[in-house]
Amino acid sequence: MATGRNHRPATRSRGIPEATVARLPLYLRALTALSERSVPTVSSEELAAAAGVNSAKLRKDFSYLGSYGTRGVGYDVEYLVYQISRELGLTQDWPVVIVGIGNLGAALANYGGFASRGFRVAALIDADPSMAGKPVAGIPVQHTDELEKIISDNGVSIGVISTPAGAAQQVCERLIAAGVTSILNFAPTVLSVPDGVDVRKVDLSIELQILAFHEQRKAGEEAESSARKGPDGDMPAVMPA
Repeated sequence: MATGRNHRPATRSRGIPEATVARLPLYLRALTALSERSVPTVSSEELAAAAGVNSAKLRKDFSYLGSYGTRGVGYDVEYLVYQISRELGLTQDWPVVIVGIGNLGAALANYGGFASRGFRVAALIDADPSMAGKPVAGIPVQHTDELEKIISDNGVSIGVISTPAGAAQQVCERLIAAGVTSILNFAPTVLSVPDGVDVRKVDLSIELQILAFHEQRKAGEEAESSARKGPDGDMPAVMPA
Protein backbone atom coordinates (compact mmCIF):
# COMPACT_ATOMS: atom_id res chain seq x y z
CA MET A 1 0.00 0.00 0.00
CA ALA A 2 1.36 3.41 -0.91
CA THR A 3 2.00 5.86 1.88
CA GLY A 4 2.44 9.59 2.01
CA ARG A 5 6.13 9.41 2.88
CA ASN A 6 7.21 8.38 -0.61
CA HIS A 7 4.52 10.00 -2.74
CA ARG A 8 4.20 13.77 -3.00
CA PRO A 9 1.50 15.58 -5.02
CA ALA A 10 2.54 16.66 -8.48
CA THR A 11 1.11 20.17 -8.27
CA ARG A 12 4.40 21.99 -7.70
CA SER A 13 6.26 20.22 -10.46
CA ARG A 14 3.43 20.97 -12.89
CA GLY A 15 3.37 24.65 -12.01
CA ILE A 16 -0.19 24.86 -10.71
CA PRO A 17 -0.61 28.12 -8.73
CA GLU A 18 -1.23 27.82 -5.00
CA ALA A 19 -4.50 29.75 -5.34
CA THR A 20 -5.73 27.13 -7.81
CA VAL A 21 -4.62 24.31 -5.52
CA ALA A 22 -6.63 25.91 -2.70
CA ARG A 23 -9.76 25.85 -4.86
CA LEU A 24 -9.43 22.26 -6.07
CA PRO A 25 -10.99 20.81 -2.88
CA LEU A 26 -13.99 23.13 -3.38
CA TYR A 27 -14.48 21.79 -6.90
CA LEU A 28 -14.03 18.23 -5.68
CA ARG A 29 -16.65 18.66 -2.97
CA ALA A 30 -19.16 20.05 -5.46
CA LEU A 31 -18.36 17.35 -8.02
CA THR A 32 -18.66 14.58 -5.44
CA ALA A 33 -22.14 15.81 -4.55
CA LEU A 34 -23.08 15.73 -8.24
CA SER A 35 -21.61 12.25 -8.61
CA GLU A 36 -23.64 10.99 -5.66
CA ARG A 37 -26.76 12.23 -7.48
CA SER A 38 -25.64 10.42 -10.67
CA VAL A 39 -25.31 13.68 -12.61
CA PRO A 40 -23.17 12.81 -15.68
CA THR A 41 -22.07 16.27 -16.86
CA VAL A 42 -22.00 19.81 -15.52
CA SER A 43 -21.46 23.20 -17.11
CA SER A 44 -18.73 25.54 -15.91
CA GLU A 45 -21.39 28.00 -14.73
CA GLU A 46 -23.24 25.38 -12.66
CA LEU A 47 -20.06 23.99 -11.13
CA ALA A 48 -18.67 27.45 -10.41
CA ALA A 49 -21.88 28.41 -8.60
CA ALA A 50 -21.78 25.20 -6.54
CA ALA A 51 -18.13 25.84 -5.60
CA GLY A 52 -18.63 29.54 -4.88
CA VAL A 53 -16.30 30.93 -7.57
CA ASN A 54 -16.86 32.62 -10.93
CA SER A 55 -16.92 30.51 -14.07
CA ALA A 56 -13.98 32.28 -15.73
CA LYS A 57 -11.76 31.46 -12.76
CA LEU A 58 -12.97 27.84 -12.80
CA ARG A 59 -12.13 27.44 -16.49
CA LYS A 60 -8.70 28.93 -15.89
CA ASP A 61 -8.10 26.57 -12.96
CA PHE A 62 -9.12 23.54 -15.00
CA SER A 63 -6.83 24.59 -17.83
CA TYR A 64 -3.90 23.90 -15.50
CA LEU A 65 -5.18 20.33 -15.25
CA GLY A 66 -5.47 20.03 -19.01
CA SER A 67 -9.25 19.77 -18.77
CA TYR A 68 -11.28 22.06 -21.01
CA GLY A 69 -14.71 20.42 -21.16
CA THR A 70 -16.81 19.99 -24.28
CA ARG A 71 -18.67 22.90 -25.86
CA GLY A 72 -22.42 22.48 -25.42
CA VAL A 73 -21.94 19.52 -23.08
CA GLY A 74 -19.76 20.70 -20.21
CA TYR A 75 -17.46 18.65 -18.02
CA ASP A 76 -17.66 14.93 -17.37
CA VAL A 77 -18.32 14.72 -13.62
CA GLU A 78 -16.71 11.32 -12.93
CA TYR A 79 -13.61 12.14 -14.94
CA LEU A 80 -13.15 15.44 -13.12
CA VAL A 81 -13.56 13.71 -9.74
CA TYR A 82 -10.79 11.32 -10.71
CA GLN A 83 -8.59 14.03 -12.24
CA ILE A 84 -8.78 16.37 -9.25
CA SER A 85 -8.43 13.51 -6.77
CA ARG A 86 -5.29 12.38 -8.56
CA GLU A 87 -3.87 15.91 -8.65
CA LEU A 88 -4.49 16.32 -4.92
CA GLY A 89 -2.91 12.96 -4.19
CA LEU A 90 -6.15 11.43 -2.96
CA THR A 91 -6.01 8.29 -5.10
CA GLN A 92 -3.56 6.80 -2.60
CA ASP A 93 -3.57 6.17 1.12
CA TRP A 94 -2.34 9.03 3.33
CA PRO A 95 -1.73 7.90 6.92
CA VAL A 96 -2.31 10.73 9.41
CA VAL A 97 -1.51 11.06 13.11
CA ILE A 98 -3.48 13.30 15.45
CA VAL A 99 -1.52 14.62 18.44
CA GLY A 100 -3.56 15.96 21.35
CA ILE A 101 -6.70 13.98 22.10
CA GLY A 102 -8.72 16.47 24.10
CA ASN A 103 -12.23 17.50 23.07
CA LEU A 104 -11.09 18.83 19.69
CA GLY A 105 -8.72 15.95 18.97
CA ALA A 106 -11.42 13.43 19.83
CA ALA A 107 -13.87 15.23 17.55
CA LEU A 108 -11.35 15.10 14.72
CA ALA A 109 -10.75 11.41 15.35
CA ASN A 110 -14.49 10.78 15.09
CA TYR A 111 -14.81 12.71 11.83
CA GLY A 112 -16.06 10.27 9.23
CA GLY A 113 -14.83 12.16 6.20
CA PHE A 114 -11.17 11.18 6.39
CA ALA A 115 -11.45 7.71 4.87
CA SER A 116 -13.69 8.78 2.00
CA ARG A 117 -11.22 11.52 1.06
CA GLY A 118 -8.03 9.47 0.93
CA PHE A 119 -6.84 9.78 4.53
CA ARG A 120 -6.40 7.11 7.19
CA VAL A 121 -6.00 7.97 10.86
CA ALA A 122 -2.99 5.81 11.65
CA ALA A 123 -2.64 6.82 15.29
CA LEU A 124 -3.95 9.02 18.08
CA ILE A 125 -1.26 10.39 20.40
CA ASP A 126 -1.53 12.21 23.74
CA ALA A 127 0.87 13.22 26.52
CA ASP A 128 -1.53 12.22 29.32
CA PRO A 129 -0.51 8.77 30.63
CA SER A 130 -4.09 8.14 31.77
CA MET A 131 -5.23 8.32 28.14
CA ALA A 132 -2.91 5.56 26.96
CA GLY A 133 -4.84 2.56 25.68
CA LYS A 134 -8.23 4.25 25.82
CA PRO A 135 -10.14 3.86 22.54
CA VAL A 136 -11.30 6.98 20.75
CA ALA A 137 -13.25 6.40 17.54
CA GLY A 138 -12.19 2.77 17.83
CA ILE A 139 -8.47 3.63 17.89
CA PRO A 140 -6.44 3.18 21.10
CA VAL A 141 -4.65 6.35 22.19
CA GLN A 142 -0.87 6.04 22.40
CA HIS A 143 1.53 8.03 24.55
CA THR A 144 3.77 10.73 23.05
CA ASP A 145 6.82 8.67 24.07
CA GLU A 146 5.94 6.45 21.10
CA LEU A 147 5.59 9.32 18.61
CA GLU A 148 8.77 8.74 16.62
CA LYS A 149 8.22 4.99 16.37
CA ILE A 150 4.60 5.50 15.28
CA ILE A 151 5.67 7.92 12.53
CA SER A 152 8.33 5.51 11.29
CA ASP A 153 6.23 2.34 11.47
CA ASN A 154 3.31 3.90 9.59
CA GLY A 155 5.23 6.00 7.06
CA VAL A 156 3.39 9.11 8.19
CA SER A 157 4.07 12.41 6.41
CA ILE A 158 0.98 14.36 7.61
CA GLY A 159 0.47 15.32 11.25
CA VAL A 160 -2.48 17.05 12.91
CA ILE A 161 -1.74 19.10 16.03
CA SER A 162 -4.67 19.73 18.38
CA THR A 163 -2.69 20.28 21.59
CA PRO A 164 -2.78 23.33 23.88
CA ALA A 165 -0.80 26.25 22.48
CA GLY A 166 2.10 25.80 24.90
CA ALA A 167 2.85 22.29 23.70
CA ALA A 168 2.32 22.78 19.97
CA GLN A 169 5.81 23.96 18.94
CA GLN A 170 7.57 21.10 20.71
CA VAL A 171 5.17 18.57 19.19
CA CYS A 172 5.72 20.20 15.80
CA GLU A 173 9.49 19.87 16.10
CA ARG A 174 9.25 16.22 17.11
CA LEU A 175 6.93 15.45 14.20
CA ILE A 176 9.29 17.11 11.74
CA ALA A 177 12.37 15.39 13.19
CA ALA A 178 10.56 12.06 12.80
CA GLY A 179 9.87 12.71 9.10
CA VAL A 180 6.53 14.55 8.95
CA THR A 181 6.57 17.19 6.20
CA SER A 182 2.99 18.52 6.30
CA ILE A 183 1.16 19.75 9.40
CA LEU A 184 -2.44 20.79 10.02
CA ASN A 185 -2.36 23.01 13.10
CA PHE A 186 -5.45 23.52 15.26
CA ALA A 187 -3.48 24.89 18.22
CA PRO A 188 -3.99 28.65 18.78
CA THR A 189 -0.38 29.56 18.03
CA VAL A 190 1.91 30.18 15.07
CA LEU A 191 4.36 27.35 14.42
CA SER A 192 7.94 27.89 13.31
CA VAL A 193 8.98 25.29 10.72
CA PRO A 194 11.94 24.85 8.37
CA ASP A 195 11.78 25.15 4.59
CA GLY A 196 10.18 22.12 2.97
CA VAL A 197 7.52 21.71 5.65
CA ASP A 198 3.97 22.84 4.82
CA VAL A 199 1.70 24.13 7.57
CA ARG A 200 -2.01 24.87 7.33
CA LYS A 201 -3.54 26.63 10.33
CA VAL A 202 -7.14 26.35 11.44
CA ASP A 203 -8.01 28.89 14.17
CA LEU A 204 -11.69 28.81 15.08
CA SER A 205 -11.44 31.87 17.34
CA ILE A 206 -9.99 33.99 14.52
CA GLU A 207 -12.75 32.90 12.16
CA LEU A 208 -15.36 33.84 14.78
CA GLN A 209 -13.70 37.21 15.34
CA ILE A 210 -13.85 37.91 11.60
CA LEU A 211 -17.55 37.04 11.63
CA ALA A 212 -18.04 39.32 14.66
CA PHE A 213 -16.42 42.17 12.69
CA HIS A 214 -18.87 41.68 9.81
CA GLU A 215 -21.83 41.46 12.19
CA GLN A 216 -20.77 44.68 13.89
CA ARG A 217 -20.35 46.42 10.54
CA LYS A 218 -23.79 45.28 9.37
CA ALA A 219 -25.35 46.48 12.62
CA GLY A 220 -23.66 49.87 12.20
CA GLU A 221 -24.89 50.19 8.63
CA GLU A 222 -28.44 49.36 9.71
CA ALA A 223 -28.29 51.92 12.52
CA GLU A 224 -26.95 54.57 10.14
CA SER A 225 -29.68 53.78 7.63
CA SER A 226 -32.37 54.04 10.29
CA ALA A 227 -30.99 57.37 11.49
CA ARG A 228 -31.28 58.82 7.98
CA LYS A 229 -34.95 57.86 7.77
CA GLY A 230 -37.82 59.84 9.21
CA PRO A 231 -40.05 58.53 12.03
CA ASP A 232 -42.44 56.97 9.51
CA GLY A 233 -39.61 55.03 7.88
CA ASP A 234 -39.26 57.31 4.87
CA MET A 235 -36.19 59.36 4.09
CA PRO A 236 -36.58 62.90 5.47
CA ALA A 237 -37.75 65.45 2.98
CA VAL A 238 -35.09 67.69 1.52
CA MET A 239 -35.86 71.35 2.22
CA PRO A 240 -35.70 73.58 -0.86
CA ALA A 241 -32.78 75.98 -1.01
